[in-house]
This record gives sequence, C-alpha cells and structure tokens, in this order.
Amino acid sequence: MIFLKFTLMLICFGVFACAASMIVYDIYLAFELGRMLRQGLHPEQKGSSSGSVPPASAQPPGMILPAPRRAIRWHAAAKLAVIGALAGLLGESILVVPDGQAAIRISQVSGVQPRTLYAGTHLLVPLVQHPAFFDIRDRVFSTAPLDVRGQRVPVLNVQAREGLQVGLAVSVRYRIDPSKLAYIQANLPQPVDEEVVAPVVLSTFHALAPSYIVRDVFSTKREEFRAKAAQAIMARLASDGVLVKEVLLKQVELPDEYAKGLEDLLLKEQEDDRTTVDADIEQKRVAIAASQAEAQKIRDVKRAEASAQAQVMVYTLPLKQKQIEQSRLEAEARKQTTLEDADAQAQAKIIDSKAEQQRQALLTDSEANRIRVLAQADQQRENLRAEAEANRIHLTSQAEAEQLNLQAAALKANPMLVQLTVARRLSDKVQIMMVPNDGKFFFTNDVLRSAMAVDSSDPPARANARQTARP
Repeated sequence: MIFLKFTLMLICFGVFACAASMIVYDIYLAFELGRMLRQGLHPEQKGSSSGSVPPASAQPPGMILPAPRRAIRWHAAAKLAVIGALAGLLGESILVVPDGQAAIRISQVSGVQPRTLYAGTHLLVPLVQHPAFFDIRDRVFSTAPLDVRGQRVPVLNVQAREGLQVGLAVSVRYRIDPSKLAYIQANLPQPVDEEVVAPVVLSTFHALAPSYIVRDVFSTKREEFRAKAAQAIMARLASDGVLVKEVLLKQVELPDEYAKGLEDLLLKEQEDDRTTVDADIEQKRVAIAASQAEAQKIRDVKRAEASAQAQVMVYTLPLKQKQIEQSRLEAEARKQTTLEDADAQAQAKIIDSKAEQQRQALLTDSEANRIRVLAQADQQRENLRAEAEANRIHLTSQAEAEQLNLQAAALKANPMLVQLTVARRLSDKVQIMMVPNDGKFFFTNDVLRSAMAVDSSDPPARANARQTARP
C-alpha cells in the first residue's frame, strides 16, 4: 500500500508537470510567433523560395496583414490536471501508520473521530479528513536535583517539613493509552509530555514533600515517599489517558548545611562506635587474662594432685598388685566352681536323662524300681553339688589365705599403708600428706604405738588391730 500511495503521488505530480509543461510550451511558441511578426516577416514567407508573396516593403502603405495565432492546448492540460488531481486524491486517501504510533481521523465536518487507527494501512476521505499521529511507545520523564548549565532536564526542588530545600532526581516511565487518543486530541493541550505529564509529576512531589522531614526523605521513609508519589501520579494521569508504569526516585540532594551537619553527626556516631568497640576489646582482654589465670591455677592444682597421686602410687602399687592377684585367684576359683557346677549339672542332666530313659524303658516294671532309680539319681546329684561346694570353699579359703599373706608382706614392706588406709577410712575429704617414718607430731605414729602396745598386752585387741589394718 505504501508503494501504491507513492506511485499515485508520483503520477499526480507527473501529470501536473506535463500539463504545466504543455501550457508553458504553447505560450512560448505563441510568444516566438508574435516576436517574428513584429520583425515584419510572415512565417509563411520565411519558408518561401519562389517569391510569390512579396515582402512587407512591397505591400502598399497603410495595409495591415492579419497575424496568425498559436492555439494553446488548454483542454488537454485540463484533462491532465483532472487525472493528476484524481491520482493525488487517491494517494491522499491512503493512510499508512508506522510501527510504534497510532492515529485518529479529524474531520472538517464532524471533528475528531472516536476510532483509533493502529499501525498499518487505513483509508481517509480526501479533503475532508486528515490524520493526527501519536507516539504510543514508552517514554521517560526525568528531573535533575541541581540546575546544571546547558542541561535541558527540568530541576525538581521540593520543600521539606523543616523548610529546607531538597533536590530530587526522579524518572517516570509512561505511555499514552491508544484507546483514549480521541479524548487526548480533543481535550488535552499538546504536546502531552510538556503540558500534562511534567506539571503533574512536579506538582505531586511538591505537594507530598512537606509531609516528611529531610531525614525521612533521605533514608528511613524514602521508599514510602516514592510509593505515595507514584500512586498519586498514576491516579492523576490515568484519567487523562496516560498510563504510568513506574516512578523511580534516583537521587536525593540535601542542602549544604544539612549535609555538613549530617556528616558531623555520622563522624560522631562512628567515634562513639569505635569507643564502644575499644571498651569491648578491653573487657575481652580482661576476661581472657582472668581465664588464663584460672587455667594456670587449675593446671597447678592438677599438677600438685598428680604429684601427690604419684607419691601415693609408689606405696599403693604393690598393694594394688596384690589385690589384682587376689582378684585373679578369686576369679579362677569362681570359674573353677562354675565349671564344676556346670559339670555337675551336666552330669545330673545326663543322669536325669538316663533315669528318664530307664523310667521310660521300665515303665511297665514295678513302681519300686522307678523310685529307687530316682533316689540314686538324686543322691548322685547331691554328692556332686557337695563336692563342688567343697572345692569352691577350699579354693576361696586358699585365696583368702594368700591375700592375708600378701597383705602382711605388703604391710611389712610398707608400714605407711596403715596410715593411708586409716586416712581413707576416716573421711573422703581428708587430704593425704606423706611424711618421713621418723616424723614427729603426727597422730598416726601415736595410733601405731598404741596399737602395738595393745597387741603385746591383749590378744583380742591384737586381733582387732589386725582386722583394722586389713584394707
């Protein structure tokens, strides 16, 4: 359709050019003919070679020859003009709307037509309707916080609650609603960007800013401020056929005095934070030193306890070995006893099984034989149990005798074990301290002396002393 429109327009201009050239050419020929006649030579005589027509000087004086006229082709030029006009009207009736734009028809008779013409080819009534184009792509309206020389972006300075001027860098992305182009063309001032969008955005921020203080706009309530402004702008422009997609608050320019005071306040807050951090570090250092001292104290106590335990182990190790040996002997005795009991029980089970077999075999025999066999089995079982118990008692007595011998040998080799045993029997809280055998002012020496005196004088007391000295 675009090719057809341009072809018709070319035909229109070409036909008009031909008609105009035809008229101009005919006028030129008529002018040349008149010029030749004014020079006194008839054009028919100019080409004559026989001399049948006499020259003008040969004519009688006072005689005027009729001047021939060149006919101008007005009728043919008019036909061409009509053809060109028709081609031009046909070309003007074709409307091509490019991509990203929309158009509406404006009639000279009825005004703006309500239907929107989108991208593509449409028809118009020539000389009655003409189109009005609108860009329906997204547009961006931006403001600057400061006035910069040579910058064409409008400056947006608002007044906060404190009366301070705050510069805002705002970007609004919007587009014209294609369905409301007739309303925009008939009611809104043009262009819409400068006459509608810019005043609405600026007036909204000017009206909303006095509700906030500078600190809120700059930091704490910045998003709330932007959201309220965006909601108000969308509501106001939507009624005018402008669809707002987003409103961005890119930058907030603070006054110089306020910015300097805020910077000083931030420096003081940083100094306060640093002092707090230093105090925390010192407290942590003190806590670390205290924990290190406590750990050193614990290590010293552990070291002293280990040393005392090592000294005690020097004397208690033989006794422990004797106790281990005694425990081993007792375990062997219990093991032997258990084995003998197991053997006795196994033999008893075997005997029982045999008796049961005999009972089953001799079930038809007399009841006396059955009772005799059971009695023999019970007697054998009791005998085996008695032998096992005797063996256990014998082994246990041997182990106790060996234990007494070992304890006597240990006490004879290490007399200090008596003191250790006495201290352990007295209380769990008594701390053990090793002293030389000839140490004075130690109550254990007095106890031992009194025990030895009792041993030599009274046999029952000697037995009690031995029983006390047994671990």
